Amino acid sequence: MERYDVVIAGGGVAGLSCALTLGSSKGKGQWAEGRRFLVIDSGKSDLLKAMLNNVPGIPAGTTGKKALEDLKAQALVYGNVEIVKGSVKKVEGAKSAFTVHTEDGNAYESEIVVLATGFHSFDADVAGVRVVPHANSPKEGRVMIVVNPDDTVREGLYVAGILAGVSTMYATAAGSGTQVACSILSGWAGKKTVVHDRV
Repeated sequence: MERYDVVIAGGGVAGLSCALTLGSSKGKGQWAEGRRFLVIDSGKSDLLKAMLNNVPGIPAGTTGKKALEDLKAQALVYGNVEIVKGSVKKVEGAKSAFTVHTEDGNAYESEIVVLATGFHSFDADVAGVRVVPHANSPKEGRVMIVVNPDDTVREGLYVAGILAGVSTMYATAAGSGTQVACSILSGWAGKKTVVHDRV
């Protein structure tokens, strides 16, 4: 069974922003070396149907599909991020010993798991997860997972993006995924840590 440092369930803006930030930690310190990150993407992000006109840094008129393709390509540049097609069915175990099962029968081991599957529903079997109506969605029937102030449900299990209750906007979802990545990196570094590409 393949083992990763972080498995991210969800290949939308939050999941990919988390992966991009984690991937970009390569070369930033001994604590970051040799890390591997996996994104499990169902291919069902709402962004695939969107037209973006008010996202900072993205030209108006960019399709959501193009924005996601660009974000995937950016995350893959570092060589330590992998993206596979699939939907997460079950997460079992605890920090440093999670097993993530997908609907197609694959399983992956991971130190940390990030849930970022959007706000339409959450049907995966994950212990400790409490699903409630989404507090910041303008649409009825959307859901979120109740998280602690550090974006965790329990140790090693994070929630990012719209599933964590942020407003349903590209920029807030990206920021949430990035914040979760910074929290994970800070844990590995043993101090508050952010990573920046240098010029």
